[in-house]
Amino acid sequence: MIHFEDLKFFQPILRALAEKGYEHPTDIQEQAMPHILSGKDLLGIAQTGTGKTAAFALPILQHLSEEPSSRQTLLPRALILTPTRELALQTLANLKHYGKYLPLKFGAVFGGVNEKPQIRELKEGLDVLVATPGRLLDLYHRKLFSLKGIRFCVLDEADRMLDMGFLPDVRKIMKELPSKRQTLLFSATLPEEVEALVHQFLNDPVRVEITPPATAAETVEQHVIFVPKMQKQELLQHILSCGCCEKVLVFSKTKYGADKIGRYLRKNDIPNCVLHGDKSQKERQKSLKHFQDGDVHILIATDVASRGIDISDISHVINFDLPDEPESYIHRIGRTGRAGKTGVTFSFCDALEKRLLRAIEKKMQDRIPVLSAKEFWEDFVPVEVPKKEPSKQEKRRFYKAKHKRTHR
Repeated sequence: MIHFEDLKFFQPILRALAEKGYEHPTDIQEQAMPHILSGKDLLGIAQTGTGKTAAFALPILQHLSEEPSSRQTLLPRALILTPTRELALQTLANLKHYGKYLPLKFGAVFGGVNEKPQIRELKEGLDVLVATPGRLLDLYHRKLFSLKGIRFCVLDEADRMLDMGFLPDVRKIMKELPSKRQTLLFSATLPEEVEALVHQFLNDPVRVEITPPATAAETVEQHVIFVPKMQKQELLQHILSCGCCEKVLVFSKTKYGADKIGRYLRKNDIPNCVLHGDKSQKERQKSLKHFQDGDVHILIATDVASRGIDISDISHVINFDLPDEPESYIHRIGRTGRAGKTGVTFSFCDALEKRLLRAIEKKMQDRIPVLSAKEFWEDFVPVEVPKKEPSKQEKRRFYKAKHKRTHR
């Protein structure tokens, strides 16, 4: 097992790592950092929680420290693109800690907040700029800063940027960057569109793959619970009240659903925070802070929280609704069982979601063990949902189709 000292990082960086308690690099860090330090482009495939931020941040800080600063020209030298505001803030916080003893300036631009402080930082000059694609393009097109000084570019959570529809903006940004640069792309999975991005903008990249795409972390104990939709809230209440869960992230498919779950739990004296895209940036950061600090032990979220947010020590992930995309399931459960710790997931599945469950199991090439709701709810009796009486129009279509089949 190697130490960070073995990678020849500058003493100020090693000092900051020691303060954070980092001694040994993770797998993605150990395999990726030597290539990045040598100046090569890199494609890194690894799940959330494997230490990707440090894998690209530390070598970039090393490179920037070796080069003369271009602060006087007000040009950022490194650009890190992220899909969400939360990930941008988390990346910025990590950079500030890793580089606290270096003469470098860090800043971030992202939507949902007042742009004036961000513009002020850009005009004062930055060495490393963290950004979401939309806000970056907006400020760039208004000629508020230049990308001509970029020497290092990182595309973080590229598959998530694809999911959120940011790839066209990413392509526009990449075309504005100097051709002489080092480009790093990190992704949990490698869809065709992301692979095309690699071929278009990376120069003979080294490929580092830690966990095969769509493979669930071995440290996560998974369960599926079959329950009618109308009984999901009660089952969730029983699970959260049984005392087995310490820090829980509950996923809802919709914003409305997340709010509804939050209200139901609060009505039953179970405190919680809710996180989704309709919340203001201030509300979202407040919810995350309460959850991170342990003031509230239950966070209900849509998939905006399933990737890139560094929330430590989550003991359980509960999928109140199964996601439409199997990859989203992988990203969701990756919020627990991190940094060598174990985690537990419960996925609620009603009759209409069984096809989604089959797609998830097919993607993972494994079956998810079934757990009875009675483990938490002794009096659980599945409610039979009465079949809806077909309308006259539906009956007419049925008999018309039957008539066609009979007279073929």
